[in-house]
Amino acid sequence: MPSRTPSTDVDAFLRELEHPQDAAIRRLRAVIQAADPRIGEGIKWNAPSFHVEGHHFATMQLRRQDSVLLVLHLGTAKRAMPDGALHDPDGLLTWMAADRATVSFVGTQDVDARASALQAVLRQWMAHV
Repeated sequence: MPSRTPSTDVDAFLRELEHPQDAAIRRLRAVIQAADPRIGEGIKWNAPSFHVEGHHFATMQLRRQDSVLLVLHLGTAKRAMPDGALHDPDGLLTWMAADRATVSFVGTQDVDARASALQAVLRQWMAHV
């Protein structure tokens, strides 16, 4: 089970982070946390990462300067998302592999516009970690 990093560590990380998408990163973090009260967070791969019941399921990728990428994954064990397990009517997900998908956001307006759809996808995704 991954160690739980307190949110204060993520707060400290974000205070030190100099990123053009800072506001979008912070807003995306809040949207993810609001999806389910069981969601915890920490720093993984030098970015905010989210877990439920000790199992990581989403990690931000902060390499790009023009957007924020959210990588949804099924943890460290290699396994595929079951066919038909996710309902994504808004087409948020770009599948990278059978166990990994991404969603890209450009700015806070983009995060806000797709917040409800993202939370619905996250709740479904968490059921499989």
